[in-house]
Amino acid sequence: MKKNPHSLPRKAYFTTRSFLRYWYSPKEVPAPRPTQGLKIAFIHSDKKIATGAHHINELMSKALVERGARVKSFYPRRQLTDTPVHLKGIANILFFHSLLEHKEEILKNHIIQGTTYTPLPFLSFDVPVVCHFGSTIRGYLDAVPPTKQLPKEELAVFKELAKLNIIPELDLNTFRPMEDVADIEAIAAARASACIATSQRVRDELMAMEVPAEQITVIHNAIEDYWFSTTKPEKPAAPHLIFLGRLGNDVFTLKLKGFSRLVNFYRAFPDIPKTTVCMTANRELKEWLRVTFPKHYMYTNLRKDLIPGALAPLYGSIMFLSSRYEGFSLSLIEGMSQGLVPIAYPVGVVPEVIKDGENGYIVFSQEEAIARTKELLADEQKRLKMAQAAQVAAQNFRSKNIAVQLLTLYHSLREKNSKRQRTLQA
Repeated sequence: MKKNPHSLPRKAYFTTRSFLRYWYSPKEVPAPRPTQGLKIAFIHSDKKIATGAHHINELMSKALVERGARVKSFYPRRQLTDTPVHLKGIANILFFHSLLEHKEEILKNHIIQGTTYTPLPFLSFDVPVVCHFGSTIRGYLDAVPPTKQLPKEELAVFKELAKLNIIPELDLNTFRPMEDVADIEAIAAARASACIATSQRVRDELMAMEVPAEQITVIHNAIEDYWFSTTKPEKPAAPHLIFLGRLGNDVFTLKLKGFSRLVNFYRAFPDIPKTTVCMTANRELKEWLRVTFPKHYMYTNLRKDLIPGALAPLYGSIMFLSSRYEGFSLSLIEGMSQGLVPIAYPVGVVPEVIKDGENGYIVFSQEEAIARTKELLADEQKRLKMAQAAQVAAQNFRSKNIAVQLLTLYHSLREKNSKRQRTLQA
């Protein structure tokens, strides 16, 4: 009898994904009502750093302003210094309470929105509060195993990094700060007027926190318009293996982003050129990664609007998404917009975007990722056809789409709040 090449868990995964695609398929969004005068307070961290959260907040603000809304950003000023490590989570939360010095100005707005728990100080007031979840800390914690539980070949990578003093430890000393933030995220999500989840995965995580389903709206992230301004090369270059995204600096983040998976993936193809576009502040890690592989081109901490120009000539190349967890994965959409064919684990928005075998591949093991890559490298026609399909799929994530969906949610919350106020006054 011929052995079935597909395992039962894999079949169950694709069956469930097909059902969810149908059930949660995007419905036609009505044009928003006039937004003139709609005032929105956006709560940010104290520093504008080049993270996914920072970029999506900037993009949302710009898109809303272009459609007539008035958006003002607020940043906390004071924070506790010299806090013990095990209290860092609490210190971070108290940091956002310093926003209360702006209380009067913030409460003049119609909507208050922040990332996860950041609008915490305003949950007890009458202005509707929206918590925007691009990911959850609980999702991070559940997805990242202790280093000793990694597959043998991945554990070897981290031992190599530790031996070279590129990372100081094989596991974080304490997860207490992250546990604290996870608990506060759950409280903020449950008490907010609404939660935005950037993927069905994040929606499921919020529901596991006992946030009512009707309180959660799935609004996918968008990417900047400049990602769609590049031109396809007349003649595709030889395919590269590509990593695009944040690597981080510490062992937890490196495991989260699947760094050891990436290293072993690169090592499986010694003769294929590689391009890494990454963010990390760990200089030793950056240098080790640069010299470890032949034919390796690296762009580290490149200004974001310059990245499309670096990737566009590599149309038809293969992008490996190695992450163990993503709430959304901007890198996936950004790479697809440049005609990169994604090979990705089923994290974040991957199951909602990748149509397996049409615009990329969803894989469940390192062995499968390598096999799919060999298949694409051997079939240029199929690879280029999938690259074109990937570009088409990325068009659904333009900034105008997120603005329409946000405004629809804001107007709904404002109407509900007005009705509640009238009821209380009656």
